[in-house]
Amino acid sequence: MSFTKVAVLGLGKVGHLAAELLSDAGFSVTGIDARELADAPFPVVVADLADAAAVRAALTGQEAVLSCLPYHLNIAVSSIAHDLGLHYFDLTEDVPTTQHIRRLADTARGVMAPQCGLAPGFIGIVGANLADQFERVRSIRLRVGALPQNPTGLLGYAFNWSPEGVVNEYLNDCEVIEEGKLKSVSAMEWLETIYIDGMKLEAFTTSGGLGTMCETYGDRIENLDYKTMRYPGHMQLMNFFFHELLMRENRAEAGRILTNAKPPVDEDVVYVHVAAEGWQSGALKRREFVRSYYPLDINGKQRTAIAWTTSASVVAVIEMVRDGVLAAKGFIKQEEIPLAPYLATRTGAYFEQGARSRK
Repeated sequence: MSFTKVAVLGLGKVGHLAAELLSDAGFSVTGIDARELADAPFPVVVADLADAAAVRAALTGQEAVLSCLPYHLNIAVSSIAHDLGLHYFDLTEDVPTTQHIRRLADTARGVMAPQCGLAPGFIGIVGANLADQFERVRSIRLRVGALPQNPTGLLGYAFNWSPEGVVNEYLNDCEVIEEGKLKSVSAMEWLETIYIDGMKLEAFTTSGGLGTMCETYGDRIENLDYKTMRYPGHMQLMNFFFHELLMRENRAEAGRILTNAKPPVDEDVVYVHVAAEGWQSGALKRREFVRSYYPLDINGKQRTAIAWTTSASVVAVIEMVRDGVLAAKGFIKQEEIPLAPYLATRTGAYFEQGARSRK
């Protein structure tokens, strides 16, 4: 069932850009935020996004909703979308939130599609595409890093993403498949070194990046894991901060301290490193997808790499549902989304335009 009316909840950098990209792709967009935005190129409704009744009122009459809100608000939003019969999309990496949405999908009148961001989201689509090239797949390794181009200090980081989301990823346990067995391991472990465009990076386990991939590949793969990439030395310092200083006991305060110390920057970069190994015609092979994404000019404004990659990820999926390329009802797993049609959407094409080497 085709649709045109989409409400976007939360108009920060990612939400605002997603709303613009949806408009560019031919949707009728309504932005919903707790504050007024006088210069938005689409209608904006002001509502208390923590108030379920206010959210329900704002979503009445819409056909789809994209939540760009902090993950802890998405259980309520997804439940309202389900009650109203709307298509639902979000960017969450939170596992309990996704499990709730998965249950709603059983009786949904539309699509329930969480985890549509960069990781989980785009990274899983790419990983599944590489795995599909093998007759039998042995491993899928997913790596993503959203970083400042010009890091300073020992952490070498800037909080261009939600501090709540980052803290969640650094502290929650991580699903992996190791030697054919589903396991739960601690975040900020399994340290490794990766080079992209000559840049030395470290990668370590963080939660949520695999989405539903462990379920999908559980009975047919030996090794599957997701790691976050950072500049060398970051993981050790964050382990000290959260565990030795006991900041894990106060996540909200930890996020405040880190954001105050390392505020967002405009000159960022998103590194993506995906590798799959398997057998073709009896021979063991390896396939890789390695990209560096930098800020892009979109609609006359410079957009950070993390903002446009995240926004484009979800809008491409929404386009595919509207155009009938994906199912119009039920739960959508990111790894079941075909890569070529995804990149062929108006918005997905940014992933081809935005991939370049550092100048």
